[in-house]
Formats: sequence, C-alpha cells, structure tokens
Amino acid sequence: MRALITGCSTGIGRATAVELTKRGHEVVATARRPETLADLDVAQTLALDVNDDASVQSALAAAGEVDILVNNAGFGMFGAIEEVPLDEVRRVYETNVFGVLRMLQAFVPGMRERGRGAVVNVSSVAGRVSSPLGGIYSSTKYAVEAISEALHYEVTHFGIRVILIEPGAIATEFGANEGDFRSESRVYDELAAQFSSSTEVLAGDAPTPGPEVVAGVIAEALEAEPFQLRWPVGADADLIISTRTALDDATFESTMRQVLNLTW
Repeated sequence: MRALITGCSTGIGRATAVELTKRGHEVVATARRPETLADLDVAQTLALDVNDDASVQSALAAAGEVDILVNNAGFGMFGAIEEVPLDEVRRVYETNVFGVLRMLQAFVPGMRERGRGAVVNVSSVAGRVSSPLGGIYSSTKYAVEAISEALHYEVTHFGIRVILIEPGAIATEFGANEGDFRSESRVYDELAAQFSSSTEVLAGDAPTPGPEVVAGVIAEALEAEPFQLRWPVGADADLIISTRTALDDATFESTMRQVLNLTW
C-alpha cells in the first residue's frame, strides 16, 4: 500500500517512514525541507508544508493514489493560559489542527472514491488529559481527537479506517520546535517547578521510549483486526488514560495530585 507521512524530517515521522517501508509499504515521506529526507530509503520524497494550501495540493498531485495518510506534523506550545500570546496560539493551531484538516480534505476524497484507505492522526495523551501549563497544546490535540472521532463515523461506511495514536512522553527532537512561554513571568514558577518532574514520576525507572515505539504501534494499528480507533503508546499514556477513564473529575484530580506531589 502507498502511505504518505507528514513531518518526516525527524522523530515519529521519520521512524514511521522507516517502519512502514520495512513492512512492504510504498512510503511517500514529506517535510517542509525535503533535503532533510535525502538519506531516507523510501519510494518517494516530497516537499510539503501542511500550513500552505498550494503545497498540499502540489503534494496531492505528485504523490498519486495514497492508501494511507499519516498526519504527524505538529509542534508543542507551553505556558499559562493567560500568558501565551494569541499570535502563538494561532500559529500552533495552524499546524496542529488546520494542517490536519487540509490534509484530510485533500486526500480523503480519493480514498472515498476508491472505497478503501486509512487515516492515521498522531494525537497525544495530551488530547485526552490536559495538564497545567500545557492547555494550549492540549486543546489542539483535543481538536484532533474530536475531528478524528467524527471522521471515523463519517467514512467507515466508505471503507476508510481512522486511527488515533496517543503517545505519552517520547524521546524525540519535538521540543526543538516548540513554543515555550513557561518562563515569561514569575507568577507560575512554583507550579512549573512542581510539574517539571511529573513525566519522570509517571515513567518510573523505565527510560523514555524513542519514536520507533510509536512507529511500531502505527504499523500494528494499520494491520489490526478487529479495527481499533484509539492506540495509547507508552506506559505513562496507558496509566494516565486508563485512570482518567475510570474516575470522575474530582477523584482523578485528587489521584494525580497525590501521584505527582502537586500542592499548587
């Protein structure tokens, strides 16, 4: 099958391009800077900026018939709700939400007409549980979750699978592109300090997994029978999502405060 993946210059996108190629798929790897893809052994590489309508349409024309679309491109945005500049909020929404929508609106019609296909949207545990100083980023992933769930109801009828990948902490270069406003003022310094060790607490003694783990889950999800919509990735994601699902709001908050030693 022919798979187009966004954001393949590093991290999850690159690892997924490698994994799907190993499993016999024809991979179209894309990135804003195609020169970063030169060393990837894939069927095709393309320049693609998911923020740009013309770039998306150009990739659609160049890629040919795509059976699998992996929406991976995105970046983080962190800071207190009252302090993140609205221009920065718009910037992260443009990529994380509107970028996904551009790709869906470009590639899903062809899948629908052919009566087959799969859409993989890389979300996050942050799309299921919002954390302090991470609300802006979480809101983009909550949006991806909502879009994906609705799309699932709409296009399963046409033979298209929709898959949500929900990683926890993953060792990638993701942080290099993020917007971080946690140090913009001193108001939330204590909260930031308390929450900074939370990922280590949730992961326990295990090392942070690399992007190859996510790539493996994406490949597994594409092959799975019966179909499954949501796929958490990592022990921390499993723990957080299962706990959130099992508890009411007040009990979940109390539990997480205790586990993470939050007194704020």
